[in-house]
Amino acid sequence: MATNGEGWEPVQRIRTYEQVMAQIEERILDGRLKAGDHLPSERELAVSLGVSRPSLRESLRVLEALGVVEIRRGGGPDGGAVLLSTPGDGMVNLLKLQIALAQFSWNDVLETRLALEAWSVEEAAYRSDDDDHRALAAILDRMDDPGIDSSEFNRLDAAFHMRIAESTGNALTAHLMGSLRTAIHRQMVQMYAELEDWRETAKTVRREHREILQAIVAGDGPAAAEHVQQHITDFYKINAHRGNAART
Repeated sequence: MATNGEGWEPVQRIRTYEQVMAQIEERILDGRLKAGDHLPSERELAVSLGVSRPSLRESLRVLEALGVVEIRRGGGPDGGAVLLSTPGDGMVNLLKLQIALAQFSWNDVLETRLALEAWSVEEAAYRSDDDDHRALAAILDRMDDPGIDSSEFNRLDAAFHMRIAESTGNALTAHLMGSLRTAIHRQMVQMYAELEDWRETAKTVRREHREILQAIVAGDGPAAAEHVQQHITDFYKINAHRGNAART
C-alpha cells in the first residue's frame, strides 16, 4: 500500500491567462497559427476558450510584451491581435533588465560578444557585398566627425557592429547582436563617460574599426575575427584598468 507523499507531486495551479497563452503557443508550434495571422476577435476568442475577457486581455498583453503579437486598435480586417512576422522588442527588454539586475555578469556579456562578433565578422568577410561595405564605411566616416559627442560615437559604434552582423544574411544572429548591444547601451555610454579622455580612446577605436572593415573587404575571415576579438578585449581591459569593470 502506497504511503502518503510517496512519489506524489503537488498539483500546480495554472492561472487562466497562462492557459490561454499555452493554447496560442501550441497552435503556433504545430503550425495552425503563423506570422501575419489575425487571432479571432476578443469576444469570439473569449467565448471559444471559455474565459473572461479580462483574462484574455491579460494573456494578450503578455504576448505583446514578448513581441509575439501586435494589438491593433479599431475594428475591421486590420484590427485586433496579429502574430508578428519580425522579432519584437521582447528579447531586448528582457536582456536589459537581466543585465541591470546582474543576472548575467559582464564576463558573460564579454564572452558572448566575442563569440557572436568573431563569427559575424568572419562570415561577413565571405558573404558581404559592395553595398554592405559602403554602408559600413559611411558609419565610420560619421564617427570621424571631430565635433561628435561620446553618446553619438557610441551609438555609431554599436551600429557598425550590428551592420556587420546584418551583412552575414543570418537574421537570427543579427537580431541577437542587436538585442545585446541595445541592452547594454546605457552601460556602454557610461563606460565612455568615465574614461579620462574618451577622445583619445576613440582614436584607437576608429583605427581598429578600419582594420576590421579592411579585412572584411579583403575577404580575409580569420584576420577579421582576430581584429574584432582584439578590439573588444582591449576596450574592456581599458575600463577594467580604471576600476570600472565591476560596474560596466
